[in-house]
Amino acid sequence: MRTSVASLAAESGNENEDWFSASAHLLVVLDGATARTGTGCIHGISWYSAHLGAALSEIAHDPSIPLRDVLAAGIQRVSNLHRSSCNLSHPGTPSAAVAIVRIAGARLDYLVLGDVTVVLDMGGRILALSDERVSQTAMNERRAADSYSIGTAEKDAAMVRMKHAELAQRNRENGYWIAAADPTAAQQSLAGHLKVGEVRRLAVLTDGAARIVKPFGLLSWPELLDLAEAVSPEQVLRQVREAEASDPLGSRWPRNKASDDATMLLGVGVGD
Repeated sequence: MRTSVASLAAESGNENEDWFSASAHLLVVLDGATARTGTGCIHGISWYSAHLGAALSEIAHDPSIPLRDVLAAGIQRVSNLHRSSCNLSHPGTPSAAVAIVRIAGARLDYLVLGDVTVVLDMGGRILALSDERVSQTAMNERRAADSYSIGTAEKDAAMVRMKHAELAQRNRENGYWIAAADPTAAQQSLAGHLKVGEVRRLAVLTDGAARIVKPFGLLSWPELLDLAEAVSPEQVLRQVREAEASDPLGSRWPRNKASDDATMLLGVGVGD
C-alpha cells in the first residue's frame, strides 16, 4: 500500500491536536477531543494524543494482537504514564477518537472508536465507517449551541454547557465511548476485518477533514478519494478550509467552531 497524508491545525500557528502515523501496513489516526472544561491533567490534549498514538503504532505491529486489545493496551500504557501526576478520574480527563487500519498478509483489520472515519473503496462499493455515538448525546444542548453564531459569547457559553452534558455521557452505557483513561472502552469500538483483495484504496479522516462530505455535502466519498488520489490529501483539506471560510459564522453549516484540526491519510494499491 502506498500512503500519503496531510494534516492542518484549525488555525495557522495553533497546536494541532490530531495525530497520525502511516506505513505500508499500518495507519493510526487520533483526533484529540477539544477541552472546554477542566481536565485534571497537567499535560493537555496533544500530549495525550501523541503518547496514545505512539503506543498504538508500536503495539499494533504485532498482527497476533486483535485491534481492540491493541487499543486497550495503549490506553492502559498512557494512563500509567500520568496516573501519579494527574487526576484520571476527572470527568474531563484528556481523550481522543481513534482509528486503526492494519494489513497483515491477506487480511485487513480496522477499528474505529469515536468520530474518526475509515473509508474503504471496494471496487465501486464504498464502505464508510464512523462511530457517531458522541453526536447523539446532549441533543438539547447541541441544538441550543447551533442556534448561535460562531464567535459570539452566547455560542461560547452554550458550547461549555454542551460539553458538560456530553461528558456526563462519556464512556458509559447508552452514552458514547472514546479513548480516555479506562481501557475497557476499547471493547466498545467498531472493529472488523476484510480480505485485502477486496479493497482497492482507503482513507482515514478526522471529523475536521470528513466535514467536506458530512455535513457540508460538497464532495461524495468517491469524489473525495478521487481528488486525494489524483492531486493530494492536502487538496482535500484546502477545499475544507475554503468551505469553512465561506461560512465563518456557521449560518449555512451550523457547527461547533469555524475550523477544526483536519487530517487525512490515503492508501492506494491496497491489494497489490
